[in-house]
Amino acid sequence: MELRNIGRTFWKWLWLIVLGAVVAGGVTFFISSRSTPIYRASTQILIQQANNPTGVQWTDVLTSERLASNYARLLTTRPVLNQVATNLRLPEVSSRIIVDPVRETQIIVLHVEDPNPALATAVANDLPAVFISQNEKQQQQRFNTSLETFQTQITGVQADIDQTQAQLQALQGLEDDGEELTLEQQAQRARLETSLAQYRSSLADLLGARDDVKRAEALSGDTITVVEPAIEPSAPIRPRVLLNTLIAAALGALLMTALAFLIEYLDDTIKLPEDASRVTGLPALGSLVQYRNSDGTRQLITHENPKSPFSESYRTLRTNIQFSSLDKPINSLMVTSASPGEGKSTTAANLAAVIAQGGKRTILIDTDLRRPVLHQVFGLPNAVGVTNAMLMPEGSDLTPFLQKTEVANLWLLASGPQPPNPSELLGSHRMAELIVELQANADTLVFDSPPTLAVTDAAVLARQVDGVLLVVESAKTREAAAKRAAQGLLKVNANVLGVAVNRIAYRLAGSHYYYYDYYQDSNDETGDEDGGQSSGKSSRKRGRSKPAGDASQPAAAGTYATSQIRGSGASAPDNVV
Repeated sequence: MELRNIGRTFWKWLWLIVLGAVVAGGVTFFISSRSTPIYRASTQILIQQANNPTGVQWTDVLTSERLASNYARLLTTRPVLNQVATNLRLPEVSSRIIVDPVRETQIIVLHVEDPNPALATAVANDLPAVFISQNEKQQQQRFNTSLETFQTQITGVQADIDQTQAQLQALQGLEDDGEELTLEQQAQRARLETSLAQYRSSLADLLGARDDVKRAEALSGDTITVVEPAIEPSAPIRPRVLLNTLIAAALGALLMTALAFLIEYLDDTIKLPEDASRVTGLPALGSLVQYRNSDGTRQLITHENPKSPFSESYRTLRTNIQFSSLDKPINSLMVTSASPGEGKSTTAANLAAVIAQGGKRTILIDTDLRRPVLHQVFGLPNAVGVTNAMLMPEGSDLTPFLQKTEVANLWLLASGPQPPNPSELLGSHRMAELIVELQANADTLVFDSPPTLAVTDAAVLARQVDGVLLVVESAKTREAAAKRAAQGLLKVNANVLGVAVNRIAYRLAGSHYYYYDYYQDSNDETGDEDGGQSSGKSSRKRGRSKPAGDASQPAAAGTYATSQIRGSGASAPDNVV
């Protein structure tokens, strides 16, 4: 997709993108502004591992990080939370607790979120205190049993020592009194001295072991310190109304932009002349700007506002048709479309009007015998027309069937009564003779035919005219339909001059859109020369205006003589459309 196509798509769907941003942002603002504000209180905790007497090793660093992760999980265990709830006299701790270990450090950041800022602060400060207290108790319980065992053994050995020393002192007292110890007493003293030495050795070992346990307790204990207590927050952390609204608006706009490009990708309708040329393989002869018609009626805008940009687009189409076939003059032109409702009849009427305004004697023939509308465009009756003229013998005077319009040099041959077999009628030899007879009375013939895909009328008539103009409606005609219509006309060897894109939106109209703005501004200041209306619309309603002369009824006695037809308008070469 080219950059200009991206910009065109973005501009086309700008309303949807803005709407998505406004809706998403508005809903988010409404929800965020009515949400309960949440406050956050934070506490920083430092975990200090017991010192390693051999020095700090790499394993100690890894152990410290894992230790911090372990403590981060232990901070939110049930015993800790239950104790905090008891201390704060709460049924339970309902605040949201977030424990965030700082990577590659021994610091843990504790966040407590709650609608009540005071409660969040109290939980954030009390929870570390409870955890530190419980952790110290757990570390002490690890060594209390060993110390109690050693203390019991030391007490027993100390009692044995005291007892042994008492016995030795008794024997020593006998010697001091001058008594001579018997051999048995001497042997007993020796045994007591040996036992005392053993008891003292055991006591020394037990005391050393007890000291080792105490030393291990001191070295293995981790220190948990609150380095930064929580303070009561003054502003909530969420909802962030402005930020949420901006993010939602951006996401809404992005989503609608994606949706718009998806719609454009799936949309296979023709929008611009280059699209029509690419699909059909035919040259793009014109881009007809969409006319702002409020009442929905078909209007002859080229006559009512000849200075409008809409009229200019038809004059451009007329010039392009002129140069599309320089070698063979286009004296008879058929206007058709792929499907009904694409504006072929309005295009045929306005194109015939600008050809007549160029000084050419022009007859507009309504060969859409199934759904004729040209008589409505000009406000003329449809009592007689093509079907009546075909019943006349060859060489008959056709002027009674021609109705003069309010456009100078332009006559209308309406369709007349609806026949039962339109296709056979248009493909008959009499139709070819009728075209020759009409060409003798005018410089240019413009035929409005039925859509090519609906019936075969257009294909039958296309072989009998000098050129065919295919009309497609912007943003409505599908590429497949336009392609089939063009191929169908080419298969019957019709001289398809090109394609005209009708009802192009103002935003896609390019120079016509600029011309329209300039024209409107100029009329607002100076007024319209033709009618003094700055809006560019005729004060007369279509279907109610009376054509010039007595053309409201079909002529029955040669009212529109051949000399009258030929005598109107300035002369010009017959090979110029």
